[in-house]
Amino acid sequence: MRIAGHLHDWDVDYRTARRLQEKMARRVLMCPLPKTIRLVAGADMAIDRLRDKFIAAVVVLRYPDMEPVEEVVVRAPAVFPYIPGLLTFREGPAVLAAMHSIRSEPDVVMFDGQGLAHPRRLGLASHMGLWLGRPTVGAAKSRLIGEHRDPGPNRGNWARLMDRGEQIGSVLRTRAGVRPLYVSPGHLCDHAGARRIVLNCCVRYRLPEPTRQAHAAVKRARGGS
Repeated sequence: MRIAGHLHDWDVDYRTARRLQEKMARRVLMCPLPKTIRLVAGADMAIDRLRDKFIAAVVVLRYPDMEPVEEVVVRAPAVFPYIPGLLTFREGPAVLAAMHSIRSEPDVVMFDGQGLAHPRRLGLASHMGLWLGRPTVGAAKSRLIGEHRDPGPNRGNWARLMDRGEQIGSVLRTRAGVRPLYVSPGHLCDHAGARRIVLNCCVRYRLPEPTRQAHAAVKRARGGS
């Protein structure tokens, strides 16, 4: 898969990472998703503590039937320490290595993490969206920041996730009676589009198939490492 270009180094100090986040957040664009979406990719990663390397997986599924197209798993070193709020600098190189290894050109990439719903408006989905130069969406299992009311109990019910008077995401119920997901635009996406594609990708489970299957691929790789 084509990467948009080299935006910055990853092995930087804390202050530089913060400045880069603030600078890059201003480049994030919110706009409707493409009218035609044929392929959706999902990315996930985990640390292999025995080797101090990340295992990153990307799966590509046909949209909207969620039929598998491609799966790639790579290992990459951790070059940045664990610092809350700056996790993309730790996880980003592995994710990009996996994305670069796929042959497909997905129309949208989905992450098990935040997009705009980040203190500096640059969660993993937004940061990776700028590197990839294509639409990205964050679908997180837990809240990082923001306040919200409870969404209704039925599939498709949602509530605004707000921070300092700004909507930064949506709290979306993907299955009736189960805990909602925290959905936020990454890059080249808007709130309505993020909700719609995440809901359409949740065909049988609480989690959308692209990130659910990427997580399963990482789990298999960890079991064999």
